[in-house]
This record gives sequence, C-alpha cells and structure tokens, in this order.
Amino acid sequence: MSSSKPRVAVVFGGRSDEHGISCITAGSVLAAIDKDAYDVVPIGIAPDGRWVLESGDPQRLALGAAGELPAVDAGRPGVQLTTANEGSSGLVVQDPADVPKDLGEVDVVFPVLHGPWGEDGTIQGLLEMAGVRYVGAGVLASAVGMDKHYMKVVLRAAGLPVLPHVLVTAQGWEDDREACREEARALGFPVFVKPCRGGSSYGISKVHDIDGLDEAVEEARRHDPRVMVEACAGEGAREFECGVLQGRDGRGPECSVVAGITVGGDHEFYDFEAKYLEDSTTLQIPADIDDDLSDEIRDLAGQAFLAAGCEGLARVDFFVQHDGRVVINEFNTMPGFTPTSVFPQAWAATGLDYPALVDRLIGLALARTVGLR
Repeated sequence: MSSSKPRVAVVFGGRSDEHGISCITAGSVLAAIDKDAYDVVPIGIAPDGRWVLESGDPQRLALGAAGELPAVDAGRPGVQLTTANEGSSGLVVQDPADVPKDLGEVDVVFPVLHGPWGEDGTIQGLLEMAGVRYVGAGVLASAVGMDKHYMKVVLRAAGLPVLPHVLVTAQGWEDDREACREEARALGFPVFVKPCRGGSSYGISKVHDIDGLDEAVEEARRHDPRVMVEACAGEGAREFECGVLQGRDGRGPECSVVAGITVGGDHEFYDFEAKYLEDSTTLQIPADIDDDLSDEIRDLAGQAFLAAGCEGLARVDFFVQHDGRVVINEFNTMPGFTPTSVFPQAWAATGLDYPALVDRLIGLALARTVGLR
C-alpha cells in the first residue's frame, strides 16, 4: 500500500457518552476529505475500547431518520498502532481468520473523538508516545479543555472573564453533602449542574432552587464523579460561539465570524435535543451584533486559545449578559464538526468552506514537529 500521498487515519467513536456524535462527525470528515490528496484509513474505537478497521462509507455513520445515533461495528477486524522504528508508526489489521495485515505508515491521525478517553488528552498522549502527528490540541490543552473546573482555573488565572462556580468531588459529596449544598446556594439560584468532563450537554441540569440540587448532582454523577455547579449568566443573557484556528507559520490564532445561538421551544438551555435532534434552535452566522462586540468576542476567543496552549482548532463559547458584560462559558478542543455544526458554518461564513477547513487542519498537523514543542 505504498503511496506518495500522506496517509490520514480518521479515528472516531470511543468509550464516552458522545460515541454516536463522534461517529456522525467522522462521517462528515470522511465525505469531505480530498481522496486525491490523502490516503484515508477509517479507524473506529468501539464502546469497549477495541480499535477496528471501519467502513469508509459516510452514510453508515449518518444520524438516523428517527434520531438514531450510529455506532462503531465492534465485529470488524481489529487494528493496532505500532511503532516500527523511531519517527515511524504504522497500522496493523488483525483479523482472527487471517494473518496480520500491514496498512503501512501513518502520517497523521485525525482524532474526531468527543468526551473522555479521546478528547481529554488520553489519545493525544498515546499518539505522542508513538511519535505520530495528529490534528488538534496536545495533551495538556486537551485535558484542560475537557475538565470544566480546571478550564475555569486556567482562564481565570489568565485574567479572562468566567462565571463563578464550585466543584463537587465524589468524596466531598459522600462525606459532607450539606457543605456542598451550601457552596451551591452561595452562588444564587438558578444554577447549572454539569459533569466536569463531558460534552453535548449530557447530564446537565438547570436547577431553580435547593430542592432540585441533589437530583441534578446525582444525574451529573452518572456521567462523571466530578461535578461542577455554575452560576447562571442571568436573565436575558445571549449565547455566542467563535471558531479559532492555529495560525500558519507561527502566527497568532485566527478567529472566525461570531455565531449567535437562540434556543426556542421548551428548552431552557442549549441541551442535547436542541443541539442535535430538533429544529428549535436558531443559528445566526454571522451574529447580528455591532462591530465592537464582535471584536471583543473574537479577541477573547484568541486569548483563551493561547491561555490554554491550544493547537489546531478550538471553539470558544460565550455569554453576553444583560448589562453587556462578556463572559467565557467554555472552550472545546474538538468541537462538533458536521457541516451543520457551528464551528464549520462559522468558518464557511468567514471564507473557509468545509473541505478546505479539513485540509487546513491536516496541513497544520503535518507541519508541526513530533515531541516537545
């Protein structure tokens, strides 16, 4: 399978709650990637952690008509990432009915994994150990971006505006539940209760009074033993998102136009159904805001990208409160990446369409060094 084209392994699925969303993202990337420029190898990670050689058919990885989420086929031949020699890694297919088959060297991995065991620095560390270039943030930035508590610690230390919050650990909740309640009460209701290391709004609840706190914490703990309770941005707060790309040739980060998000229907916030399964959310790209506010959001997005040491890409989410104050909600080092996701749409409105965006990210990964940088 020798080729002069760079070989790109698109890795998706994974062990987190966001397995299905990752598969949808992978289908979009596989459909858009330029097969004339790259050899593409689709690698799925099953919910049990098994790596397999997946189908490259984007339709198999699409969202079902009734909202069914796709999944990696764990019955397909297994795959191992091997290190042949220094600076050279490859993929070997292991089918029980056949001898191991060498797929050749991997030039870059595009890990479209969301959530823990993928977006949190774990696969990034594996790839660093194997000496393989990959798309997106490194180990530290990925871990910080996944853990909402430490994300706020880092952003606050950099002087960036974030909402107040408290961390509820497993030991703290089990040893002194009343103390946890009092810390949450001090934030003022309503509050949002979130799994610390999660995405796609899984396990998030809006709590209006102390009576609803315990149930919300227990729901979040189903997804992560570490839970964050966060102050609400307030009535009338508006939600915005901004895409960030690593600049070429060592230049600073580049920011997309600002996207505005309005959640309608019966949704109190931008939850899973509003994001993926219903048409109640309105996206306005570019957002209908004045230039000063747009510039402030874009500047803060770039600052957040640098403060966390991000590489490749990120999406930074904001609230603009009723008094005009801008606060950072969070940043995401591997944002939703389907053509209808905010990140690609914002870049398309900025002048970089979906296939060009995929190509840009692969190019950035191929250009960077392996190891400490």
